[in-house]
Amino acid sequence: MRIGFDLDKIFVDYPPFIPDQLIDRIYKKKSNGELIYRIPTLPEQYLRSFFHLSIFRPIIKENIDVVKKIPRANNQLFLISSRFSFLEKRTKSILEKYKLDTLFDDMYFNFEDKQPHIFKNEILKKLHLDIYIDDDLHLLRYIAPYHKKTQFFWLTSDTDNKDKHSLYNIIPITQLAEIVKYTPYVTR
Repeated sequence: MRIGFDLDKIFVDYPPFIPDQLIDRIYKKKSNGELIYRIPTLPEQYLRSFFHLSIFRPIIKENIDVVKKIPRANNQLFLISSRFSFLEKRTKSILEKYKLDTLFDDMYFNFEDKQPHIFKNEILKKLHLDIYIDDDLHLLRYIAPYHKKTQFFWLTSDTDNKDKHSLYNIIPITQLAEIVKYTPYVTR
């Protein structure tokens, strides 16, 4: 199987003292029904770069452990992150520090500053993934119709509303380990 993973909120958490909803609210919006992610201007880039230091981005160990258990003989693993170019140095530092760069067959980053949903859609078209896991439901809703053969998993902490957001090829999960329930071949 060909399996893709997002980076943030899958393997690297948000800063513990900044609410996820606040980050989402300042990062993305809908305009005339179209999804738009805001690319920060220069002063904000410095602030966001500071908060992308590994000290503010704790590793999500249980998810790393899940990936380490996926047999490499039967599966190809890809990291697909839509982080913008101003975070390139911080991203490489985090990957090396947590040894995430050793877990994947290939990694793709949005260092050309495309809209994240457009970037990920292009990469998924190229890779023909069987499975893709992300924490951004708006992004998944955008890309899912273009990839009918891909099973999407929305990793969410919103246990109260997760079933309300289920779509034909987007399955909400609260732990990465749940993908095994839906895809038994991942562990064979």
